[in-house]
Amino acid sequence: QVQLVESGGGLVQAGGSLRLSCAASGRTFSSYAMGWFRQAPGKEREFVLGISYSGIYYTDSVKGRFTISRDNAKNTAYLQMNSLKLEDTAVYYCAAASPTYYSAKYSDPHNYLYWGQGTQVTVSS
Repeated sequence: QVQLVESGGGLVQAGGSLRLSCAASGRTFSSYAMGWFRQAPGKEREFVLGISYSGIYYTDSVKGRFTISRDNAKNTAYLQMNSLKLEDTAVYYCAAASPTYYSAKYSDPHNYLYWGQGTQVTVSS
C-alpha cells in the first residue's frame, strides 16, 4: 500500500512557474513508476508526465515547459511547471503504477494503482 500526498499548488500568473511535490508513504516508493495527471472542470483526467526506469514520458502540450523528477531517498516525486498557460489550470494528481511495461501504458489512468488527493493549480491572465 502506498499513500500519496500532493502539495505546491496555487494561483500563478500566466508565464509563471510552480513546483508540485508528491510525497509517498512506505518503503517501496522506488519500485513504482510515477505519473502526473490533471483534470480541468468538465474534462476527463489527462496524462501529463510520467517517469520510470524505462524513461520519461510527456504529453505534447507540456513538452519544453514541464519536467518530472523523483528523489527516491525522500520518497518524493516532483512536477516542475514553467511558462504556465491559462489552459494548464486544473487539479493535478500524482499516481503510482507498476513499472512493468510502463512505456506501453503510462497514459491510461486505469493502469495506476495509487492516487493522491490532488492539488489545484490556477493560472490567471
